[in-house]
Amino acid sequence: MPDVAQPTNVDPSLVDFAVVGDWMESQGLETGPFTDVATIGGGTQNVLLRFTRGGREFVLRRPPRHLRAKSNEVLRRESRLLAALNDTAVPAPGLIAACTDETVLGGAVFYLMEPIEGFSPAVGLPDLHASDASIRHGMGLSAAAALAQLGNIDYEAIGLGDYGRPDGFLERQVPRWLSELESYSRNDGYPGPDIPGVDKVAAWLEQHRPAQWTPGILHGDCHLANMMFRYDGPELAALVDWEMSTIGDPLLDLGWLLATWPDGSELNALVGALSTAGGLATPAELIAHYGEHSDRDLGAVSWYTVLACFKLGIVLEGTHARACAGKAPKPVGDLLHSMTVRLFEKAAALLE
Repeated sequence: MPDVAQPTNVDPSLVDFAVVGDWMESQGLETGPFTDVATIGGGTQNVLLRFTRGGREFVLRRPPRHLRAKSNEVLRRESRLLAALNDTAVPAPGLIAACTDETVLGGAVFYLMEPIEGFSPAVGLPDLHASDASIRHGMGLSAAAALAQLGNIDYEAIGLGDYGRPDGFLERQVPRWLSELESYSRNDGYPGPDIPGVDKVAAWLEQHRPAQWTPGILHGDCHLANMMFRYDGPELAALVDWEMSTIGDPLLDLGWLLATWPDGSELNALVGALSTAGGLATPAELIAHYGEHSDRDLGAVSWYTVLACFKLGIVLEGTHARACAGKAPKPVGDLLHSMTVRLFEKAAALLE
């Protein structure tokens, strides 16, 4: 094992750099001391560390300290997907190498990726973007184009033929997420979902489900906080946080973007500074721009937006349920519950 000093700002029980250094050497990667080690923030429980070694910059990603049942499997899938996307034009983090054996790093898998030169609009805007409405307008269009580009990929050709179960994907959505919502009642102190319109929205989705669609790669959680943009213009630098990715109907990604698009409500909290700056593209412009980069039938976009509201609302309600049981901060749970209510209000308005 190489003689590697543990950075003082990183708990060795979380990331042991002697172990990482030894593994990097086994992969033929750069050697030497680890320098400029820093934690990267972002709306995720996974651990992200940026560092330099041998004159090259890396970002290490591993699951949270307290592993959940599927934490390692989720990151294994994520690293596999990023490796497959390496040779495509989709803006995504470049995978360098992945350690899928959890015994190496004390129970957690991890991977190394290229740093992304960009910023999250949920954290703040550079002066260029803050001062130029036309650039902010272009950011949404760039995001829509990237989602179309992702949906255009022949997933079987890049080795992802068994990455998901596209057969019956749309048919599974409503029962799957109603079951998830029902499971929250296991949290002590949770009074049950107080979400107006759940049954009405679920019934509408079942009655109006598209009969035909073409499978493709689905990011699964593509709101603006899971995107990073270039510092020098409106272009998307990378889609990040691929934990919910699968093979499904890519139009759900477009619906997700539309469902979470800033609308002056609690949903603005998802994108922070960008929502308050204004000047964004309209939902109609996003749909039109997606259509310019895709040959998919966009006639049922409202259905996908309603499904996104339904699914994301139920996902967020899970944190509210855990907060009621003392497993998450109450202010966070309350905020996410208000987002859930707003998402179902948005869905109900689209049913008309």
